[in-house]
Amino acid sequence: MPPLYHLARPLLFALDPERAHALTLAALEAGVHPRREAADDARLALSVWGLDFPNPLGVAAGFDKDARVAGSLLAMGFGHAEVGTVTPRPQQGNPRPRVFRLLLDRALINRLGFNNAGHAATLARLSQRAQSGVVGVNIGANRDAADRVADYVAGVRAFWDVASYLTVNISSPNTPGLRDLQAPAELDALLGRVLAEREALLAGGRPRRPIVVKLSPDIAEADLEPITGVLASHGIDGIAVSNTTLARDGLADAALAKEAGGVSGPPLFQRSTAMLARVYLLTGGRIPLIGIGGIDSGAAAIAKLEAGATLLQLYTGLVYEGPGLLARIKDDLAAYLDHAKLPRIADATGRRAQEWAAKPR
Repeated sequence: MPPLYHLARPLLFALDPERAHALTLAALEAGVHPRREAADDARLALSVWGLDFPNPLGVAAGFDKDARVAGSLLAMGFGHAEVGTVTPRPQQGNPRPRVFRLLLDRALINRLGFNNAGHAATLARLSQRAQSGVVGVNIGANRDAADRVADYVAGVRAFWDVASYLTVNISSPNTPGLRDLQAPAELDALLGRVLAEREALLAGGRPRRPIVVKLSPDIAEADLEPITGVLASHGIDGIAVSNTTLARDGLADAALAKEAGGVSGPPLFQRSTAMLARVYLLTGGRIPLIGIGGIDSGAAAIAKLEAGATLLQLYTGLVYEGPGLLARIKDDLAAYLDHAKLPRIADATGRRAQEWAAKPR
């Protein structure tokens, strides 16, 4: 943990989590953050969807909801950043308090509810940034939308020219009914309209953009195969596994565990990693997967890769470990390649998928 964060963390943890996060974003906007000191080990680089990633590590959606600090995150040494979730109209989200630290579990519970400044404000920021580095945009639907699918189509249209890739987020537990869109029939209808919009944009001469779908870790086991079948049949470019969980298994912080919302951090790790491996096997390793959930060390990052991830995303681990976590994970990934005698990080993907798929969720 860098000395600066070692000093700052007690002060940040004395604040309400949402207030602490706002201060973190303000510091990043002001340029108060560590910077990549040297080029990444070349073996950590990947080419996915025709995009160049200097390393597989990214910042998950939810950290930078309004695209305020994507450039700062890339300058710190992340291989990509995903902004959002963004809805067509600005949205306040759920009443506060709505984020809780489970210190004993090194976890968070959030029930934010897609609070964000809306398409127009986020688009304005992304339009002004230097077009370098990979920045994905995570799109969602307004809570009161009469036609939620139309909101996703609007998101594709709005961010097509400024996003490196787009993530369709149908997995948040904090918007009532949103996860219903993961049901195979609903998902088929959603993707039909989203991909029709992509075809219309391509027909108009616009560049191609990858489309990723983000899934919940709470999908019933029996539904996983039909859902991945729908994703594969539509030729989706990537799958993000996973969002936060409603499960409360094994939480040590019993009082806070009663709070409504999704759990992130180490308690999510096995559930999301076992599901990641199952999705990898169900899709035959043909669709790039983004592994999310409980990555707070090099060992956790390696496990996600071996379970089937091509790319990785962090959030809660940064809250507890600080920005120094990024460099430590990259060092551990390089050491892993040496030990495993692998020429590049892409060769780690799926090495232990069968083993992870056999674990309980």
